Amino acid sequence: MALDGSDAERLSECLKCGGVVVFPTDTVYGLGCDPESASAVRRLYELKGRPADRPAAVMFFKRDLATATLRELGDRERAAIAALLPGPVTLLLPNRDRRFPLASGPQADSRRLGLRIPLLGPALAALASVPRPLMQSSANLSGGPEARRLSDVTPSVLAGADLVIDGGELPGIASTVLDLYDYERTGGWSILRDGAMAREVIEEALS
Repeated sequence: MALDGSDAERLSECLKCGGVVVFPTDTVYGLGCDPESASAVRRLYELKGRPADRPAAVMFFKRDLATATLRELGDRERAAIAALLPGPVTLLLPNRDRRFPLASGPQADSRRLGLRIPLLGPALAALASVPRPLMQSSANLSGGPEARRLSDVTPSVLAGADLVIDGGELPGIASTVLDLYDYERTGGWSILRDGAMAREVIEEALS
């Protein structure tokens, strides 16, 4: 089930208006909102039943938009982003300019920023035209299983969202979470959550 330009336009408008959207990614169904809207972020956390001090990732649909926004990135970090993204991995990077503080949660350590850029295959390619980032978490209740199909999303989450985009059946494995906080300084990295991107792929990309 391929998305088209109207899906991207509806998603963009939903974010602009402070709405919450259920949408397909390259891994599982996501729940997203404008990372700068306090009311939208609050609603997203309430829908998931997720503690407000738990951080969430910021997703861009184009790598160029991400690197242009995060101007403070170092050379090593930019090289890692070029090697790994877009792809099914969330990178934890130093948040030197304290960007998107709402995505860190009011009590969380805002020194880190979770960056996600999905690999948009033919079915999701239309999302590349979405011009703004979104705060993103998986579209499941906190601690529950990720959604491979729209029918796997908890009914209360679907009912509470302002927009639901059906992308058909997805791979169903959440993104790998890769900690690159010290990568610019030391070259060190660690996997905080195993997921859709294998360690061997990461090792080769960062070698």
